[in-house]
Amino acid sequence: MSSIVVTTWSLEQTSPADLLPAAAPEGDAVRIVRAEVPSPEFSRFLYASVGGDIRWTDRLGWSHARWQQHLARPGVETWVAYDRGTPAGYVELEPQDDGVVEIVYFGLVPAFRGRRIGGHLLSYGAARAWDLAERWDGLPPTKRVWLHTCSLDGEHAMANYQRRGFRLFDTKVEEEPDVPTPGPWPGAYTPARDGA
Repeated sequence: MSSIVVTTWSLEQTSPADLLPAAAPEGDAVRIVRAEVPSPEFSRFLYASVGGDIRWTDRLGWSHARWQQHLARPGVETWVAYDRGTPAGYVELEPQDDGVVEIVYFGLVPAFRGRRIGGHLLSYGAARAWDLAERWDGLPPTKRVWLHTCSLDGEHAMANYQRRGFRLFDTKVEEEPDVPTPGPWPGAYTPARDGA
């Protein structure tokens, strides 16, 4: 199997004051709602739909039980952006040790990119990472929020993170297997043929 070189950047905020919120989209068409009932089916749908064209593959092989176990962990939260009732993207938060919260996944379904939803969703998700302990008994107050992005992610990802106040703290360059983009289902991102 061939390989590709992937650069991964890790970014952080170390105070709630670091967050530089984006403006919300005009009107009331976009809502962000927490998916409070752990649902492996819904979470896998979001994961495959948002990451299918940018090679998110690490969770595709997870069993239903593994999804359920992950989603039921205290403090793991999924916040979903809806555009006029349709899921447009999501943010997944995961608490770690010592008041650290990782934004594990963040992104938009391809059809919703470029509509000024991403900055708003990231701002909202980062704010929820900072106040995570207010919703979960036993979690320490958040002291640091971090995430990573890579050269396979959307072309505007890094700039969005930096505009929201995230600062770079680590860079890694590694070779990874050159896997095809899975899409939310086989062939989803293959150009349609005439008459198809």
